[in-house]
Amino acid sequence: MLSAFRAASLRAPRAYPLNAIAIRGLQTAADKSSLHKDVVEVPKEGDKPFKVQLPEDSFHAFKCDPPSDQTMVTKDELMWMYERMLLGIGNPDTSQSAMRRMEQAADALYKSKFIRGFCHLAIGQEAVAVGMEAAITPEDLVITSYRCHTFAVLRGGTIKGVLAELMGREDGMSHGKGGSMHIFTPNFFGGNGIVGAQVPVGAGLAFAQKYQKKPNCTFALYGDGASNQGQVFEAYNMAKLWNIPCVFVCENNKYGMGTSAERSSQNTQYYTRGDQIPGIQVNAMDILAVKQGCEFAKEWTTSGKGPLLMELVTYRYGGHSMSDPGTTYRTRDEVQQMRAAHDPIAGLGKYITEWGVASEDDLKAIDKEAKAEVAKAVEEAKKSPMPGHHEFSHDIYVSGTEPAHMRGRTKDEIYPN
Repeated sequence: MLSAFRAASLRAPRAYPLNAIAIRGLQTAADKSSLHKDVVEVPKEGDKPFKVQLPEDSFHAFKCDPPSDQTMVTKDELMWMYERMLLGIGNPDTSQSAMRRMEQAADALYKSKFIRGFCHLAIGQEAVAVGMEAAITPEDLVITSYRCHTFAVLRGGTIKGVLAELMGREDGMSHGKGGSMHIFTPNFFGGNGIVGAQVPVGAGLAFAQKYQKKPNCTFALYGDGASNQGQVFEAYNMAKLWNIPCVFVCENNKYGMGTSAERSSQNTQYYTRGDQIPGIQVNAMDILAVKQGCEFAKEWTTSGKGPLLMELVTYRYGGHSMSDPGTTYRTRDEVQQMRAAHDPIAGLGKYITEWGVASEDDLKAIDKEAKAEVAKAVEEAKKSPMPGHHEFSHDIYVSGTEPAHMRGRTKDEIYPN
């Protein structure tokens, strides 16, 4: 067990070739390890906070001060985040776990033709969903686009429910009728398939929170590929006019489908594009920076300051969807460089081992358990039947509001017990 905080440089030298995409916030060099020179005692107690010095370029700001580059964390929180990115062991009933292993299983199921149609994976971007969840409460709301599987599990779903939905099975979270793009929970509003359309919906959720005088906020996520949608800017305008508690989150993974950010946007500093809305940019390959940034965003929006624009700079290892090989518009070397130098799970694992929170053997055991849990969920999902005919008439209306007659049939005929 290490008794002191030690430097954990998670980034590669500045000179690595990334085809001039210049990913800001991901380029802190190993020679900047002096940023971590302060020695901080790591307490023995798992729930006792200790201070962590983040790299100096973890954050950039527009029309506001950036979040502090010093954050507080506990050993329990570090393990919670690692377990959620790879394996969650706190709630076996909901199986809130195994983000990467679940997505890798979906990849294999698609290639085996158990999953058909659209399937958008978030391998490489796990720090976004888990870091955000670590900073908010269930009363805060989240809405995103179709790269949504990890959010759905963290916000009350299950691995089996997600995988069964992808396979079109009745045990899926939408009973096999929605697929990859339409997965919801009571505090997670999708999974939305129309590019950018979730942003004004998210603004509406935040407006409802303000109207009802709730001390919470909404995180409305969209990708760099949706950032030029007119409805995004319309939502910005209304949100600022009414000062609603909405965090507009540009999840910038550097490519909108097969188009790089530089080819699609004149201004790729997305956190500056809110006009009168302040913004922050966060290195979203470092989960501690994501957690700190989301805590800052929640405090900003719930304290009456109005909306905030937050850009999470991340990277997807795979293609836009499973039908995209992901190598026609970028090199394999670029992807491998990001995997080797900036992987969010490996980075957090390095923090954990170097600070003496857990050993390498402990982390290997977690990975082994993750594989077993996801394998079990896969087999259970495969056993689930395809939706029966009765499902075609369900979920058209909110339960209890169905009309007495529909197309010549009575309510009892359409909705048999």
